[in-house]
Amino acid sequence: MASDILLPGQPVSPSRGPVPKLGGGLYLKDGQVRASLVGVAHYEGSTLAISRVRAHPPAENSVVLGTVTRLSPLQAMVSISVVDGVPLPAGEEFNGVIRTQDVRATEKDKVKISDCFRGGDVVKGVVISLGDARSYYITTARNDLGVIFATSEAGASMDPVSWQEMRCPKTGRIEKRKCAKPETL
Repeated sequence: MASDILLPGQPVSPSRGPVPKLGGGLYLKDGQVRASLVGVAHYEGSTLAISRVRAHPPAENSVVLGTVTRLSPLQAMVSISVVDGVPLPAGEEFNGVIRTQDVRATEKDKVKISDCFRGGDVVKGVVISLGDARSYYITTARNDLGVIFATSEAGASMDPVSWQEMRCPKTGRIEKRKCAKPETL
């Protein structure tokens, strides 16, 4: 059985023969075992159970996903909603800052925040420091970090063209972004 996070109502396929004894976080419906909690299924002896995956605050080197909320010439403000693959409860997001020197590893002095991010972009980054009392410092200075989802001015989901450009499929217009390399490549 993989250590994939299950969502409530999602079917659980036991790896051992017939339906096992069910522990916490599981129920049986129409002959199929289903999750009743967000968590990871595991065996405790002969009993199949789900251990709850709890959200935790970001720490150094945590991979985070967040939405760009505000831009200034020197930084982008991000509302962090996912920490290390675990979504945070609604209303409990953390604030993050991507500074110009943390956008990419090379040519740091030539970075323009407005050419890398726009409001509403979903960004993947790594926490580099706990920052000040209000926000975490985030970097996108690796190939796999940066904008993973953006909406064009025409309202369409944009496709990455290169590490610094995305194209609107509706209009064909190219906009500058600091794109994350897709995980499938």
